Amino acid sequence: MSNVADGLRLAWGTLTALPGPPPGRVDQSVARVAMSLGWLVVLPVMVAAAAAGWGLTLVGVPALASGFITVALVQLATRAIHADGLADTADGLGSGRPRDQALDIMRRGDVGPMGVTALVLVFGLQAVLLGDLLARPWGWLFAALALAAGRLALASACSAQVPSARPEGLGAAVAGSVPTWLVTTLHLGMAIVGMMLADLLGTLLGADVPRHAWVWAFVIGMVLSTATLGLAIRKLGGITGDVLGAVVEVMTLGLLLGLAIR
Repeated sequence: MSNVADGLRLAWGTLTALPGPPPGRVDQSVARVAMSLGWLVVLPVMVAAAAAGWGLTLVGVPALASGFITVALVQLATRAIHADGLADTADGLGSGRPRDQALDIMRRGDVGPMGVTALVLVFGLQAVLLGDLLARPWGWLFAALALAAGRLALASACSAQVPSARPEGLGAAVAGSVPTWLVTTLHLGMAIVGMMLADLLGTLLGADVPRHAWVWAFVIGMVLSTATLGLAIRKLGGITGDVLGAVVEVMTLGLLLGLAIR
């Protein structure tokens, strides 16, 4: 039980900006829990952000503005940690430089043109798609689920066959910590939960998110995150903390894209 408690504390402290007790230790077993259950840890935060966005639509705020505000709330609540990773990864992979130079670009932390472009496109699209969801009956609940489920990309990126690009840093601490069977179980479980929720809410409460939209969401989300992870492995030799942030944001975008399919 101590591994689970420490893993949840590690996930909370890493994936949110909210105060909480630190883990007693960090090792592979603790990292496994944190990377596997990060989506569950942030779920209440995402529910609160999506509910706030939905509330804005109820009082007449345009859906697009509500979508942007929801994105802003998520970034505030998570310390924009994944946004930073997305920008740095885009700069490193987009530089066309050899591995060591690309990693050095990512390590600097300043944002170049590729990083700015990635931030504008990814978060702009997320905001547009969130606005559409928030305007639908019970769409805010699926928006929250998609925002949280994007963190499943952490488990995929930390699966046993993915190495770390550096011998130090967050990537090295969590690389290879999640067994493949657990990655598969988590993704199948979330896909089934989403489809069941769509059926239940659609039948009982008139929710406007069909089952096939959640299926498409997972397909698109997995394609985008897997492509990003594969490119990082090929260009950088493995994952870094920045790469983890990038795969989370592109998977979140893919999930929201799928949910837009009627």
